[in-house]
Amino acid sequence: MLKLYGTSKSRSARCLWALEELGLKYEQVPVEVAKAKSPEHLKLNPNGHIPVLEDDGNIFWESMAINLYLAGKYGKVPLWPESHEGRGHATQWSFWGMTEVEPNLLTVLRNRLLLPPDQRNEEAAVAAVTALQGPLKALEGALHGREYLLGKDFTIADLNLSSIMSFAVFAKLDMSATPAAQAWLQKCLGREGFKKARSLP
Repeated sequence: MLKLYGTSKSRSARCLWALEELGLKYEQVPVEVAKAKSPEHLKLNPNGHIPVLEDDGNIFWESMAINLYLAGKYGKVPLWPESHEGRGHATQWSFWGMTEVEPNLLTVLRNRLLLPPDQRNEEAAVAAVTALQGPLKALEGALHGREYLLGKDFTIADLNLSSIMSFAVFAKLDMSATPAAQAWLQKCLGREGFKKARSLP
């Protein structure tokens, strides 16, 4: 059976969401972020991070790599695109989310919610919000006239990117200037798979 090490209060949530969308039987081992550097967990991931996926004796880490692996091995159309071009675009949007969006969203979250008040830097948060405007416009353009990133169907591209964009909800990021992106995000996060993943430990 598939085994996922990690808590839903971390990036592991996107892997739990993928497992739910794929309808796979799995066991969750709810490792907390603070326990990821324990000697036991370091045997699974020498980097000391979660999530970790175990599948038939094979170990995988890095949440996006895990999701693309799961989609590639177990996914069916439309969640996992049939064409090489569709899969390429799914990978593109997944990496784009990690490089263009996630770092700035995490900066906003840390400096407005997560860090103790005396350690927060509002200037850094404002700069990160400013830096997000370009990527948000790019996302808005990509969604113009489309239901989802690759067309009319929800795919692993939408799951991976919206899992990152969910940080914008917690950070209370104003997305009113990009209404298509805002509507897309609400639609993705309204899925039962996402709700189930977030309800897990």
